[in-house]
Amino acid sequence: MPESSTVKERVLEEARRLHFDACGVAPARPKVRDNYLRDWIASGQHGDMEWMARTLEKRLDPDMVLPGVRSIIVVALNYHRDPAQRRGQIARYALGKDYHKLLNSRLKQLCRFLRESCGAKINKPTVDTAPVLEKPAGEAAGIGWQGKHTNLIHPQLGNWLFLGTVLTSLELPPDKHVPDRCGSCTRCIDICPTRAITAPYRLDASRCISYLTIEHKGPIPLEFRRAIGDHLFGCDDCLAVCPWNRWARQTRELRFEPIAYPDLREMLAWDDEAFHNATAGTPIRRLKRPRWLRNVCVVLGNIGDSDDLPALRAAAADPHPLVAEHAQWAIEEIERRTAG
Repeated sequence: MPESSTVKERVLEEARRLHFDACGVAPARPKVRDNYLRDWIASGQHGDMEWMARTLEKRLDPDMVLPGVRSIIVVALNYHRDPAQRRGQIARYALGKDYHKLLNSRLKQLCRFLRESCGAKINKPTVDTAPVLEKPAGEAAGIGWQGKHTNLIHPQLGNWLFLGTVLTSLELPPDKHVPDRCGSCTRCIDICPTRAITAPYRLDASRCISYLTIEHKGPIPLEFRRAIGDHLFGCDDCLAVCPWNRWARQTRELRFEPIAYPDLREMLAWDDEAFHNATAGTPIRRLKRPRWLRNVCVVLGNIGDSDDLPALRAAAADPHPLVAEHAQWAIEEIERRTAG
């Protein structure tokens, strides 16, 4: 059997062949902020994401996810695209097709290589749907460091990164830790519209616009609606201001090319079939029509004008209460702004 360092070089070369933009190896039990995570869950900062609490112990111990794991291979894929000019901002990671299938396919190919060429009998690929802490693992694998916005920052690629992991029974030498280079910068903290970054390296997900517009299933709390502004799906504010993005380059992946959507006003008329057809194969699809139109109404309430009122009045009669209530709120906001 070749030495582990030689095997690792072959693994890294295979990751490059699979067009990952970065790859590194973390120890089987990377250092995580156990106490912070436990307090985060206990204080309810995970919001409606019950699975975070349900799988907390697995997230803290990869051996519970894959018994016998000896190393964690972490890969990164750049998704940076310039945002499309439109009413209603969509987070850059969701501008094109869903990334899960692409990353899963490539990670399965990497697992096959580990099994057939490196003798690793047990391998498990994960792409943010398994109870694995990808960002701490990415930091431990030398991909970058977790910034004050809690996202991973690569010194050459910035923070526009999808992360995937392979838990493997193969024992590989871990990569060197990249030092935290955020310094005294607080741009990500200062720009957050809802003050979700409560302190450096601390995020209250229940206040985050990405959470509110994607994960949250019910009505958006009134205290956050105006702060959401024109964020239709997710939020890139804290990512976009990071100075380490100065070297970020456009992604090579054609699947991430921005999809053209109609104007917000037109989307208010979508039924379930129209929504499904327009969002097929994208991260937006999982919201389903009511939550998507909820978001459309909030954005129109913040940036819309009198020309949007007829469409909103029609939406206020929508049989789904989530759509109807947010449409009525948007009507009142526009009428308040345009009065007199």
